[in-house]
Amino acid sequence: MNILVTGANGQLGNETQAVAKNSKDHYIFTDVCEGYRPLDITNIDDVRAVVKDEHIECIINCAAWTNVDKAETAGDIVETLNAKAPENLAVVMKEAGGLLVHISTDYVFGGELYNTPCKEDRKGTPTGVYGLTKLHGEQRIQAVGADYIILRTAWLYSEFGQNFLKTMLNLTAAKPRLKVVFDQCGTPTYAGDLAAAIFHIVENRLYRGHNGIYHYSNEGVCSWYDFAKQIATLAGNTDCRVEPCHSDEFPSPVKRPAYSVLDKTKIKETFGIDIPYWTDSLLKCMKNMNAVK
Repeated sequence: MNILVTGANGQLGNETQAVAKNSKDHYIFTDVCEGYRPLDITNIDDVRAVVKDEHIECIINCAAWTNVDKAETAGDIVETLNAKAPENLAVVMKEAGGLLVHISTDYVFGGELYNTPCKEDRKGTPTGVYGLTKLHGEQRIQAVGADYIILRTAWLYSEFGQNFLKTMLNLTAAKPRLKVVFDQCGTPTYAGDLAAAIFHIVENRLYRGHNGIYHYSNEGVCSWYDFAKQIATLAGNTDCRVEPCHSDEFPSPVKRPAYSVLDKTKIKETFGIDIPYWTDSLLKCMKNMNAVK
């Protein structure tokens, strides 16, 4: 099978390149930056041309606008990238009789207070432009009628790009004291684990007959404070005092979900996926980065 990956230079795109080395399928990695086959997913004709030329049967869409704060003032480009572009991919895959695997987010939730893990059928109540446009992307894909797997994930980190893990490694190494919010709870997700889950579903053709939305994050629950503490401990940055604080101590253009833990029952039962606990995956990633003391 010929598989097209968009956003190949991002965290998930890079991890997908790693797992694809063991594939019997043929992967084509695209992005808008140097080093990759160029593809503008906001232009449906560009997408059609690549799909036709390369006989693409599956698209894994890792591309998105992900800057949550800047999304509030960036204008139409956020809706274009997070909603219209996924619709383009779904339309072309429907025309080709192929599959679209699309990555969404826990930020489609957050407008209601709850303390139980979010299931896939819980109504989306986004609190900002990023979450709203990602929800629109889900809805547009579903409306097209192509074969699709939508995977909502959360708190993504990896060895690649900029992310919370790398920020905390730098800050806890340099500062004697650091405040991190403890009133936002979710689950850190190692992009390598998410890439492996997608690989398992696609490589083994498990998606057949299973269109739908699924949740994938690592197992467990923590706050950003807990996440930061664990990073500092594993890195040996014990000279930095990491302290809990409230979200209102760090004003933001958008209100983030206070609790966005994802229920993974559906993806585990449907595809037979074993999901690692978040601290185990964090240790694995940091070892890959040679960041563990």
